[in-house]
Amino acid sequence: MSASTAASASAPAPLRFPTGWCATDLGAHRPCEFTYEVYPLESLPSLDPGTLDGTFRWLSGAGAPDGDADHRDDLASVEASLAPLGLRLPADFRTFYGSGSLCRAFDEVSVTACWSDLSGPLQSPAEDGARLIRFLRDQQDCVIWYLYLRPSGETFVVCSHLELEFDGQELNGTEAAEFRAAAADSLVRCASTFEEFAFRFVVENELWMHLNTTNPDATLAPHLQKYLDHYAAAAS
Repeated sequence: MSASTAASASAPAPLRFPTGWCATDLGAHRPCEFTYEVYPLESLPSLDPGTLDGTFRWLSGAGAPDGDADHRDDLASVEASLAPLGLRLPADFRTFYGSGSLCRAFDEVSVTACWSDLSGPLQSPAEDGARLIRFLRDQQDCVIWYLYLRPSGETFVVCSHLELEFDGQELNGTEAAEFRAAAADSLVRCASTFEEFAFRFVVENELWMHLNTTNPDATLAPHLQKYLDHYAAAAS
């Protein structure tokens, strides 16, 4: 077997999850028929890569002194559980949930009452060796967001309308196999990195508040205005 053949044989198969951004409306700029819709990723504003540098400097209050991080113990437990599996949380996820000034951002801005809820490593229904970490859920579990960790080291964010926690039991039997197939089919890839997800989630919720409950003529922060301008330009 040639070196190239061996490399291709050992490389993980690509995952082709459906893609989309599950979110609520942005007023008249982006209507939403129900509480959430899944919008094509290509319809979203592009993001400046320089903004997403892992420091979350764009997040209001990111420079405030840390208190006791609400999820620091959970984070340590997750990392300890992942280590024997050869998996590691990405740095941006560790920074966010390890910081007392960052980790409450989702809960504070969510207009649909989403809340942070870190799980232990959950077996992926889509491939062996991969794990998911639940980190955010809608108050009625209409949608749940997970960090997806591949054995290759690739990480990204997916969402699902299903709770994927199996209480530590291995999936087996016909019923479990059917659920596993349904769970795999439910996964939608919504962001390439955790910070990308965090940026869009926070920005969109802040814009919703601006558009629906505050003075619409108030001056927006530049990064919020740029995000909104994308939809104004698309409509013109």
